[in-house]
Amino acid sequence: MGFPTAATVIGVTAGAVGAVALTPFAIAMAGFSATGIAAGSVAAGMMSSSAVASGGGVAAGSLVALLQSAGAAGLSAAATAGVASVGGAAGGLFGGAVGLLKKMRR
Repeated sequence: MGFPTAATVIGVTAGAVGAVALTPFAIAMAGFSATGIAAGSVAAGMMSSSAVASGGGVAAGSLVALLQSAGAAGLSAAATAGVASVGGAAGGLFGGAVGLLKKMRR
């Protein structure tokens, strides 16, 4: 196994940075905000489903609770690291595929 290609390195970097930069916007667009969950949003539907599934309330630590926390206060350091890791991995896969396709065309 050799060194990673430039496309892979660029993909990892762009994926990590892009994921960290865009996640707060995605959370807000889904309806999770500092003022609560927006009526009629994806977040409201998730909250309703979660409440029905758990017998009337949203469980602490559930996905809805974590996303609302992130919408209200922003991502924690651990969540930021997780988002960057997933984005970097996805970007690395994409960059690696681009590098492989370039190599195959030669």
